[in-house]
Amino acid sequence: MDRGGRPNLLWLTLPESRPGRELAWLAAMPDASVAAVGETPTGDDVAFHPLPYRRLTRRFVEAGALAWFRGLPGLRPDGDVDWVGSLELCALVTGQAQPLARRLGARSFVLTWGNDPRNPLYRLPPYRQALGRARRADLVVCLIEAARDHCLALGFPEDRLAVVPPPLDTERFPPPAEPVEEPIAAFISPLAENKGIDRVLDAFDLVRRRVPDARLVVAGRGPLQGLVEQRAAASGGAVTYLGSLPGPEVAALLRRIAVFVTAPRPTRVWNEQFGLAYVEAMASGVPVVTTACGTNHEAVLAPSIRVPDTVGDLADGLVHFLGDAGLRRRLAPELRRVVVERFERTQQLAALRAAFDR
Repeated sequence: MDRGGRPNLLWLTLPESRPGRELAWLAAMPDASVAAVGETPTGDDVAFHPLPYRRLTRRFVEAGALAWFRGLPGLRPDGDVDWVGSLELCALVTGQAQPLARRLGARSFVLTWGNDPRNPLYRLPPYRQALGRARRADLVVCLIEAARDHCLALGFPEDRLAVVPPPLDTERFPPPAEPVEEPIAAFISPLAENKGIDRVLDAFDLVRRRVPDARLVVAGRGPLQGLVEQRAAASGGAVTYLGSLPGPEVAALLRRIAVFVTAPRPTRVWNEQFGLAYVEAMASGVPVVTTACGTNHEAVLAPSIRVPDTVGDLADGLVHFLGDAGLRRRLAPELRRVVVERFERTQQLAALRAAFDR
């Protein structure tokens, strides 16, 4: 087994995992080898072992998915495995990582964004059993500061916790040569109530009364797509709906806007944990206006702002930036600086590797 050399990690992929996130970060750690187990490849550049899930319903995804691997005890990875891990404390796949690690003579680890120890999933079988197994993990990497407090409240040993904020490829999100002068706001997120597109659209009606030439661009898909299309059609060109955009087009759009806006609100089993889109916008020199929700203060760093969850407060926040191009121009370097200082990719990948070495 590795003892500080080149660690070999085996990652158990959750259903509907997105590319370019946790698995990609692990694979990009300095001098590490990573393979993944999953039903469908994520597209990340790692060795992949296909294995089907047993899935009771497709209603829930990722950590809440009622799905686990079939045939995992018979898995025979190529070469030695030093670490076996997965995402989130109560995911059923995470519950499979600890016994697999024991069979392979490896250590186990979990990555978590969790910020609410009162999450009702923790009290429900079989999630409760998965959480119990996760408590025996050798390492829990907390991707936000709040996750550490969350783990301590759930009884995890403090000496097994490491806080490593996520890495951001700041070169992929450069600011434009000159800050955008036109008052253009963008909502780039799932079109769902918990992300607040309905609140943003209502607030934008108020914004237009005070900044008549303001425009709103919406990108994403979800259950409120029909509402967005309806409001865009009735806006006389003030609201534009772009549909879902791939990553490179998101980065390009961030260089053409003046403000990034969302309005998340909590549900019974979710509140905002971080929000990678916030730091991507700020790296591009774009201020963020969003509602205070969960622990998104860890991503929405000053001089970006969080406001109360009301249409009027959201409109005031948008007008603060959209109505003052000079303010945006002055703040753009500071927005990028605070993001680079805390989330720059090379720095954070080294910190992630150091957590395993410790």
